[in-house]
Amino acid sequence: MSFKATQGAHLSGALGAEIALVAIAAIWGLTFVMVQDAIALLPVMTFLAYRFLTAAIVVTLLWARAVMSLSARGWLAGLVMSVFLTAGYITQTLGLARTTASNTGFITGLFVVLTPVFGALLLGQRAGTAAWTAAAISCVGLLLLSGAGKEINLIGDGLVVLTACSFALHILATDKAVGDHDIRALLAVQLGACGLFCLVPAAVSGDLAVPRTTTVWSALIITSLIATALGFFVQTYAQTHASPARTALILASEPAFAGLFAWLLNGETMTGGGWVGAGLILAAIFGIELVPHLRTRRPLPEG
Repeated sequence: MSFKATQGAHLSGALGAEIALVAIAAIWGLTFVMVQDAIALLPVMTFLAYRFLTAAIVVTLLWARAVMSLSARGWLAGLVMSVFLTAGYITQTLGLARTTASNTGFITGLFVVLTPVFGALLLGQRAGTAAWTAAAISCVGLLLLSGAGKEINLIGDGLVVLTACSFALHILATDKAVGDHDIRALLAVQLGACGLFCLVPAAVSGDLAVPRTTTVWSALIITSLIATALGFFVQTYAQTHASPARTALILASEPAFAGLFAWLLNGETMTGGGWVGAGLILAAIFGIELVPHLRTRRPLPEG
């Protein structure tokens, strides 16, 4: 194959990967509205148990060999990661029952900003000026989005802030584990542990029931099979063609999709201050991904 043909195939693969990533970000944005509608009909822990156990079964069947060969240390790492993943999804879903889907989407996206901040505070990693600036901007955006000057939604939006914190900690835990263990096996362990953790309280409280509406069934199918199992497939495929920075930048569009679908499907609207707050959060999210790659290299001194 000629150089031009090889280059064309690479560009075609990269373009396809980026289009697929945009589609996944849109689906993830859509799930905020779908989950909010579903948990109005099915208890939160029951919904999460069904969602994550289904996704765990699918991922385990697809990568059974990787799961079976995971070491004891790998299982432990996966369980540690599952603590943050489970906390994130429980607080997010509980928050969805108490705040808007658009607020949930924008606030969840703060994990992009919080990850380097927590890395600096907890692990001694260097965050840099851009990270601290983005954190300050996002705090102002959060206050505006949650209704500063009016009645702040401490419970609903506060739960989703915990979601962003949990997902940021999950990324840091994942970063320490993926170098030593198969990420597919780690995903299966996390999803299974999350599903089982949610199943126990749902069973104890007698909330396990067969979904009876298309609203719940469609939310379960899309969140478990498409948003989780297929989403991971697409992200893994995309990262073989696109850089991690470009992948993160595309996926950072998820909050914008969440706000769009909340408006289109649920008729959610925001105040002027809310729009400014959402804009500041998006600016912080995109800024923390873009700024490090916009810096020009200093020229070498002439000798």
